Amino acid sequence: MKILFVSLGCDKNLVDTEEMIGLLGDNGYELTNDEMQADIIIINTCCFIDDAKKESINTIIEMSEYKVNGTCKSLIVTGCLAQRYKDEILTEIPEIDAIVGTTSIDKIVDAVKASLSDGEKYFMDQPDRLPVVKADRVSVTGGWYEYLKIAEGCDKKCTYCIIPKIRGRYRSYPMDYLLARARDLVAAGTKEIILVAQEVTMYGTDLPGKHKMLTRLIKGLAGIQGLEWIRLLYCYPEEITDDLIFLLQNEPKLCKYIDMPIQHASDAVLKYMGRKTDKKHIEKIIKKLRDKVPDICIRTTFISGFPGETAYDHETLKEFIKYNELDRVGIFTYSAEEGTPAAKFPGQIPDDLKEKRRGELMELQQAVSEKIQKRFVGKTMTAIIDGFIPEDDVYVARTYRDAPDVDGNIFINPGPDTSRDMVSGTFVKVKVTGSTEYDLIGDIVE
Repeated sequence: MKILFVSLGCDKNLVDTEEMIGLLGDNGYELTNDEMQADIIIINTCCFIDDAKKESINTIIEMSEYKVNGTCKSLIVTGCLAQRYKDEILTEIPEIDAIVGTTSIDKIVDAVKASLSDGEKYFMDQPDRLPVVKADRVSVTGGWYEYLKIAEGCDKKCTYCIIPKIRGRYRSYPMDYLLARARDLVAAGTKEIILVAQEVTMYGTDLPGKHKMLTRLIKGLAGIQGLEWIRLLYCYPEEITDDLIFLLQNEPKLCKYIDMPIQHASDAVLKYMGRKTDKKHIEKIIKKLRDKVPDICIRTTFISGFPGETAYDHETLKEFIKYNELDRVGIFTYSAEEGTPAAKFPGQIPDDLKEKRRGELMELQQAVSEKIQKRFVGKTMTAIIDGFIPEDDVYVARTYRDAPDVDGNIFINPGPDTSRDMVSGTFVKVKVTGSTEYDLIGDIVE
């Protein structure tokens, strides 16, 4: 039977999708990209913010049409929306045949079989269960880069975030399991592994021998022959240790890149958010990272328009952005999520003011980014090929400073004597010849 998978949301969700596809493939199911030919449609949903929730619901409704207009016999919903609103979505969208919770992805084969026989509709385990999948993952990224999810859940209690309620407390995957998964990925062609979790820096704190577990994991990954790059996402500033900084400085395979969610620079807003740090400490960590790892690329995210954010708080954040000149910045307007403390806070900011403030922050960061990008013109850098655009005769690639999908690219002019058939995942030397606000332009160095 043919299965269509739709994966929404974050890279952690993407890992779950690839794990489920692997399980289904081992049990004789065939993957398809054609909605009209799919016997089973599975949607791995997100509901982190309101827009993600709407996208998930709209996708479910859209896919349900193929039970009438296509060959679909079963519609299954997995992921965060399924976990959070299992009863509501089944009531509102009766076309759904089964619901699989976030900790039950290893039961996807049972869910498919039950859905085809009018059997059990709910496959929901306790939020603190840790699903371990033993089937080979099936890549949907192309395979030259892959995300390695090293933990589930979160123990932080940020007032705006629903994740702990959906995905449970923080649970680390055993290191031996992760290294085995990584070796399998590299054997299948992966050149870059990107470590993800709700908070990567907490890895192993719940395991026996928890001391320095993240650095031990990175060293283990660095020992895998054929793996070229290791990248870190979601490292909270209060958990960045000297040991981790030392590895960023000295481990050649560890990209000099760190995603460090800051969320704000006003101490008052950080306190309302339930964050475990303040502006002084954040700036201290930024300085230490830059002092020890001069070429480091620091990525972060900010939330604009959090409840109670004053004009002074907003100006504080603007000054922070101008002064610290962070390399990569994503800015989101606050989304009130039901079930979170912040949704009930007084001082909710009107949507138009949230958007206005976000626009001001983005304009500032655009100028900062343009300034930073110009510093690389004339330099020679290593880049990994992600693809080729025939009509423009350029390769699309990334340097160590660019995580897939969230950062920029370097567009490479191949030159008259350069092959146009280099496969994705190939590493090349590039001389940077130009820049824009977010991207670089360069020529291959023979």
